[in-house]
Amino acid sequence: MPSGLGIYGKDRMFGAQVRAHRQRRGMTQEELAARTGVSARSIRNLEAGRIDRPRASTVRLLADAFALRGDDRDRFFRSALDDAGQQPADEAPARGRPAPAQLPADVAGFVGRTNHLRQLTKLLDNADRSATVVISAVAGTAGVGKTALAVHWAHQTRDRFPDGQLYVNLRGYDPDQPARPDDVLARFLDTLGVTGPDIPADLDERTARYRTEIAGRRMLIVLDNAATVEQVRPLLPGTGPCMVLVTSRDSLAGLVAVHGAQRLTLDLLPPDDAVTLLRRLIGHRIDADPTAAATLAAQCALLPLALRVAAELAVARPTTPITELVDELADHQQRLDLLDADGDPRAAVTAVFSWSIRHLPPDAARTFRLLGLHPGPDFDAYSAAALTGAGLAPARHALERLARAHLVHPTGPGRYAMHDLLRAYAISLASAEDPETGRRAASTRLFDYYLATATAAARLLHPAGAQDQSGTPPPVAAAPDLTDPETAQRWLDAERPCLLAAVTHTAVHGLPTHAVRLSMALYEHLEGGHYIDALTIHGHARDAARQTGDVAGQAHTLLALGTTNLGLGRTDPAGEYLAQALTLFQRAGDQVGEARVVLNLGRVDDHRGRHQVATDHHERALILYRQLGDAIGEARVLTSLGNVEEHRGRYEVATNHHRQALTLFRQAGHTTGEAMSLMNLGVVEDFRGLYQAAAEHHGQALALFRQTGYPRGEAMALHNLGIAEMRRGRYQASAEHHEQELALCRQLAWPRGEAWALDGLGSVHTRLGRPDRAADLHQQALALFQKSGERDGETRALNGLAEAAIAAGRPTDALPHLTTVLRTAPRDQRARAHASLGHAHRALGDPALARHHYDHALALYTDLGSPHAADVRADLTALDGR
Repeated sequence: MPSGLGIYGKDRMFGAQVRAHRQRRGMTQEELAARTGVSARSIRNLEAGRIDRPRASTVRLLADAFALRGDDRDRFFRSALDDAGQQPADEAPARGRPAPAQLPADVAGFVGRTNHLRQLTKLLDNADRSATVVISAVAGTAGVGKTALAVHWAHQTRDRFPDGQLYVNLRGYDPDQPARPDDVLARFLDTLGVTGPDIPADLDERTARYRTEIAGRRMLIVLDNAATVEQVRPLLPGTGPCMVLVTSRDSLAGLVAVHGAQRLTLDLLPPDDAVTLLRRLIGHRIDADPTAAATLAAQCALLPLALRVAAELAVARPTTPITELVDELADHQQRLDLLDADGDPRAAVTAVFSWSIRHLPPDAARTFRLLGLHPGPDFDAYSAAALTGAGLAPARHALERLARAHLVHPTGPGRYAMHDLLRAYAISLASAEDPETGRRAASTRLFDYYLATATAAARLLHPAGAQDQSGTPPPVAAAPDLTDPETAQRWLDAERPCLLAAVTHTAVHGLPTHAVRLSMALYEHLEGGHYIDALTIHGHARDAARQTGDVAGQAHTLLALGTTNLGLGRTDPAGEYLAQALTLFQRAGDQVGEARVVLNLGRVDDHRGRHQVATDHHERALILYRQLGDAIGEARVLTSLGNVEEHRGRYEVATNHHRQALTLFRQAGHTTGEAMSLMNLGVVEDFRGLYQAAAEHHGQALALFRQTGYPRGEAMALHNLGIAEMRRGRYQASAEHHEQELALCRQLAWPRGEAWALDGLGSVHTRLGRPDRAADLHQQALALFQKSGERDGETRALNGLAEAAIAAGRPTDALPHLTTVLRTAPRDQRARAHASLGHAHRALGDPALARHHYDHALALYTDLGSPHAADVRADLTALDGR
């Protein structure tokens, strides 16, 4: 970097662009701030070159305000890049999510395809940056190296996509588990920072939201192994400057005709490149007999997948000449008669696979066959042990042996996957060599393993949770040692895609009881925010229960669908599912299920603001749980009743409910429930102005959450402790709590928690006399709240932005935020907004309007029994000059 030109100099160049675009459109800095939500001070600092690295969110907001499109928008973003050619400081770290980087590892020993790589790069170079380039052309036969080419090129060019790379294996030729576009969209949206409650339920709506999220971003989207145009079309962006790379055995003519895709057909490797690949994989033994090397390449039909499998067999036999291996393979191919008259290269692949399998130990060969029965995207040694019925050590040894033979490939520490051609071959071998009873027994062992381990993990995390309804699964030969909630949580997170596949498979392949029991076992884990997976799992389980006439199973899965929709903020479908579940539980005489449904119907009405109806439901649930002698159920109802009374501003009644719940949880030894009750008491005490008591209760809750290994509870306790300390005037202690909360939520990749942490931290910085920093934090929180659809959070962030603007001496900037709050907020936040409007109009020299808003704030705070009423009275006194 030349002396004297660093980031500062580049920022001056970007600031000059901001100033030029603003002046060209006749806007003042304050008008630009109002239009973008970026503070006027930040805009002044940008234009003066005093900001080291502008956030990508800021750059994007400015570009939108200036209506920049195409090359102009591209140039504007490039001018904000730092001297290393990196992104501006992205809003992604504020979400706890860096730019997506989902590409698989680059292919070791990649050979040739120079012309194809050049063509892909040329298409990118010539692309109109305002349009989406769709390349469907990585087409060709199975095993020809389509994925290898796409991934290798993507790694070479990833720096040209600074907003990230998305990747999905669509498993288009898997007869049981092809990826559904709606499921892929849910995962893409989650990666892009759209959390569960804000992910639409409908495919068309998901597609629209996905296209909105990636509009204007320079991203690479790799859609690997597609089967049909219909599988791909919902995953295409609507506008540029994204690039989409699709691989398929099919030519996908519809993409070319309708979407203007560029076709690039991948043929067999040229003979010289095939030999070069063998040389890289085997070594210089290939040079000892060039004729034999060329023959071996031809025997593998010049297909990279077959070449890699054959090369590994040669490496495993280092003293055997290549000529001898060639003769052996030729004899094997002839005896198996696998090459058909048309010379289908896949026949040669099968021959090479078969030749490789012949040299495996019997236990590894059997493991290979049975792994074809696994429905998930990958597997580990425990699932392999379940399939084979062998111990863990033999399963690990077999997987290592299969990986060396390139018959499976690693996807992460201790996890493996199988190419779809190899999976199809494994299934055909199992059908030929293992009796149907043996195959069914292997599948049953696998799903028993998943059910038993999922139930054990869920019981560790939720000792009194809904999964207890699933009974005791059969024991399994080998299972991971889930010794504490943290290991249980890690296992469930790692295996969730496989558990989803297991439920889907068992629901339609003759094991409906497993589907229903897995749904019940996973209920509370999925309630932790995995709502989209929950809809799929519980939906398949409900269908399985219906097919078999399992009334109890239908009731439980309908309850799960109801609470999942409630978690997504969809109160109407939640109420419908719960009403159906209530009818079935009552028909079955299941009072436990009935009590759970009635409790959740109360929560639905609380969300709708129908507090008296909610109370009626909760009181009915309370009677049912007391009749059952279920103390924990009773405590949960009391907690919900306390929350309803808190929402009504009846804090004494809310406190009594939470104290009763606390006593019951303690008597039952339910530590997590005890911590939640302590925290709920602290929240109510905060509303009542009892800040010392609130801090003590939140501190006790924090200690219990840490003791039980419940990090989300820990984050919530830190947040509430930070609020209580701020109320006490202990601003530095408050900031430290919120900083810990923020770091923990980012570590957990929990955007909702992060939003609350940012909002709390913003309020503290306002009080510390740092209003510009506070505004930035509230702005980040607002963006996250808007993505998650959390309306209460949005109003709090808007109030925070207004308070920061007033503290910075910019009362006019606060007015739009406060006007929005008054239209949408609950009473406590409306009171806060009226108080801020009083401050703003007082600063603007309008005491009459200030009094009007102070009076409104005082009435609301008094009605709520809030200690903030005293603050407003003091403001009114000051306004009178007394």
